[in-house]
Amino acid sequence: MEQRHLGRTGLRVSRIGLGTLTWGRDTDEHDAADQLKAFWEAGGTLVDTADVYGGGDAEYLLGQLVERLVPRRDLVIATKAGSVPDPDRRFDGSRGHLLAALDDSLQRLGTDYVDLWQIHAFDPQTPLDETLQTLDIAVSSGRARYAGVSNFCGWQLAKAATWQLSAPGMRTRLASTQMEYSLLQRGVEREVLPAALDLGVGLLPSSPLGRGVLTGKYRHATPADSRGASEQLAPFVEPYLDEAADSIVDAVVTAADGLAVTALQVALAWVRDRPGVVAPIIGARNAQQLTAALSVETLTLPDEICQALDDVSAPVHRYPDQDWSTL
Repeated sequence: MEQRHLGRTGLRVSRIGLGTLTWGRDTDEHDAADQLKAFWEAGGTLVDTADVYGGGDAEYLLGQLVERLVPRRDLVIATKAGSVPDPDRRFDGSRGHLLAALDDSLQRLGTDYVDLWQIHAFDPQTPLDETLQTLDIAVSSGRARYAGVSNFCGWQLAKAATWQLSAPGMRTRLASTQMEYSLLQRGVEREVLPAALDLGVGLLPSSPLGRGVLTGKYRHATPADSRGASEQLAPFVEPYLDEAADSIVDAVVTAADGLAVTALQVALAWVRDRPGVVAPIIGARNAQQLTAALSVETLTLPDEICQALDDVSAPVHRYPDQDWSTL
């Protein structure tokens, strides 16, 4: 699998990442082991997790599999901290919480360091410089090799990345931002992606298949074994089961038929090769499903197909994104 630099750093990662959102909850040890082995054998290196996935079980499960199945040195392990199970405060970016969460993650993962440590979301109740200083502490102490953020909007990302760049050699630059991005969700193109491109921050798209909808599996019904039929994940899928999404999915399926590939491959190739994108994160139910996604490595969409998909899924971005004089 092709390797790409993560932002303007020396860290190289596979251009498809393996997600572990359901590990330890819907994905058991056997299926997780099969996925990790298939991913590694395909040349994949980037494995994405978080301290809250499965209540910590995803990190623990990954830690149990590393070395037993795959050498630690062959993986780029990325985890996140900051989300908290508190209805009154969903995110905690304080120094105390984040450093404690990082130490807990390292213990669950069974490793001395993570390759990439990301703030899971912006915390408006904590001064941003305190949150960012925590990234510096994590890197300078050797507990994290690189640092990034997740779910920061445009101004938040620009402010954070600029702050880190303002003191070269003293602060660790942001390597990544992880955001939802797909043909069904192109909101990052408004401000987040331009900021990331300008400041040298690599984009790691989550839900690159539109929460599974872009595979075409929901066109006629909801499969019993799908996330859309899951009590926990159905509300996650439902927003993309509308008329607007239907027309985009139809276009993806038409393109796939014309290229003699799958809708999954078309949707994934589109987002993988967007400017600024480093590695879409794929979460699979089993190794067979993951292998089908990894087969996208050999596919590059023709320019005509990309343009057609761009057109049918184009978000409405007017003022101030366009030249005001043309409006």
